[in-house]
Amino acid sequence: MTAARRRWSVYILRCAGGTLYTGVTTDVNRRVLQHNAGRGAAYTRAHLPVRLVYIEKGHSRSSALVREAAIKRLPRARKAALVRSARRPRRVIP
Repeated sequence: MTAARRRWSVYILRCAGGTLYTGVTTDVNRRVLQHNAGRGAAYTRAHLPVRLVYIEKGHSRSSALVREAAIKRLPRARKAALVRSARRPRRVIP
């Protein structure tokens, strides 16, 4: 698969109140900014601010959507373990 097709990322945000939101995008920085500006998903608009806590890069659009669905099916404890196991993402939002 070409690099252009492997540009999708799966990300997890920690929302206000401690809830977790999972999504996919080609530009994580832009997407986190959109979420925090109230222009993201309806769920995150109601649970601002959000903070990036997990990211997986190098997916195709299809594999990112499959991975997103798999993460969303995980129990909260397994999602929390996934977030803890990952090294900290670079800070993208000041």
